[in-house]
Amino acid sequence: MAILVTGGAGYIGSVVVEDLRAKGESVVVLDNLVYGHRAAVDASVPFYDGNIGDKDLVSQILREHEIEACMHFSAFAYVGESVEKPQIYYENNFVQTLHLLDVLIENNVKKIIFSSTCATYGEPQYVPIDEKHPQSPTSPYGWSKFMVERALIDYDAAYGLKYVAPRYFNACGATEKHGEHHALETHLIPLVLQVAQGKREFISIFGNDYSTSDGTAVRDYIHVSDLSQAHILALEYLRRGGESQFVNLGIGGGYSVEEVLEAARKVTGKNIEARIVGRRAGDPSQLVAEAKKAREVLGWNPQFPEIEKIIESAWTWHEKHPNGYD
Repeated sequence: MAILVTGGAGYIGSVVVEDLRAKGESVVVLDNLVYGHRAAVDASVPFYDGNIGDKDLVSQILREHEIEACMHFSAFAYVGESVEKPQIYYENNFVQTLHLLDVLIENNVKKIIFSSTCATYGEPQYVPIDEKHPQSPTSPYGWSKFMVERALIDYDAAYGLKYVAPRYFNACGATEKHGEHHALETHLIPLVLQVAQGKREFISIFGNDYSTSDGTAVRDYIHVSDLSQAHILALEYLRRGGESQFVNLGIGGGYSVEEVLEAARKVTGKNIEARIVGRRAGDPSQLVAEAKKAREVLGWNPQFPEIEKIIESAWTWHEKHPNGYD
């Protein structure tokens, strides 16, 4: 039996593939390489270049490899782009996922780990955010993920498709082999490290007048290895017959933009210039997870909660791979 990892050539998916194989699991990757990198997947892993909505291809994979479960990471994930191009986000993230779910059901594959997001919550009404927090996304990206969550509930009730849907907060960091390489980079830590590498002149701080300790926005940063382990624990949970669950994945604490900058300067030894600019519309002052449920249900215990350790891992990878996977 094998695990199908959609989006397995992407940032988080490639780390999960690495960790699954380290545990002796058989893995098959499906990725259309729009944002993923073929070099992120070891050549010995069965790899299919294609779309999750290609029912014939997915059916072929399920038959040929005796797929037991699916880990679904394949999605477009740029909030700003989703506002400008909502059609491609609903098509790729929601419609094609429905096709994937249909093929899984048709082939009696009844376990899925779905990569969701804290963007389904929208503007926080309170922090830390728990799984009972109202969901009201503020972008097509968030809505596309929310719609898949709704479909999962209904597919479980109608067809017995069991799921765990982790809602990520801010994924970051790197392993020895895998790190962040996005054509359009929007995440704070890799942008800060690009300044340290001399690829950018400065980093923009979007507002310093928030109601936080230093006035800059606070986010919950979670190491990609901790995310990966949560997915593997979720698979083991479903194998034991666990019921479907939505779970937050975050450290349960936050770091401000200024704290991230200071940590990056310490780790890299570089003078990273920052410039204050205006707030971005819709940016909340704090996004912090209440992740108690993941600990209780999955037995998850993050190993890399310190921001300096997270940045150190990312810096090491970027130093070894100055052009990413290219």
